[in-house]
Amino acid sequence: MIATRIVAIRHGETAWNAASRLQGHLDIPLNLQGQRQADSLAEALRDEGLAAVYSSDLARAWQTAQALAAPLGLALLPEPGLRERCFGHFEGLTYAQIDARWPEQARRWRQRELDFVPEGAESLRLFHARCLATVERLSAAHVGQAIALVCHGGVLDSLFRAANHLALNLPRQWMLGNAAINRLLHSPQGLRVVGWNDARHLGGLAADDDTA
Repeated sequence: MIATRIVAIRHGETAWNAASRLQGHLDIPLNLQGQRQADSLAEALRDEGLAAVYSSDLARAWQTAQALAAPLGLALLPEPGLRERCFGHFEGLTYAQIDARWPEQARRWRQRELDFVPEGAESLRLFHARCLATVERLSAAHVGQAIALVCHGGVLDSLFRAANHLALNLPRQWMLGNAAINRLLHSPQGLRVVGWNDARHLGGLAADDDTA
């Protein structure tokens, strides 16, 4: 089997992650903890044999990817298809604020209704399709090679579900840690998970976080 080896990485921590504030497409940089996580990630993957590093063009992912690509002498390739889901008017608010302002919308969002679209947002169904199309395209360009995809929690969630044939509205029970290492194979048969949420390189820098 000829496959593309994918190292998929969620960006390092931001101040909004720490405050449980929804980011979506808002461009929030890494905090100091996140930069340290990115540096530890780069050290862990220095002998990975990566052929390319692709990144969401949002600052928190881009800064994480810069720390990885620079020591390897690889050009950092922007990929807007790896952006987090757009959450529209939810963005910039905490989960508690969303619940208080729009309780019915919050319920539909938390229940992962596939075609529910908060004002100005992206539906879960369209977001999932965008993520998979992007990874399919990038994988096809690097058959037989290893590539890094630096992205966001929602993107990783979509890849995990696709690889394990899990419904989009199934409650999540798997981790999506900041700067953790997730390994997949892409072949003509689709995606397959070979390692998930490996945070050993982070030591005390790892955190259990669920904000996008």
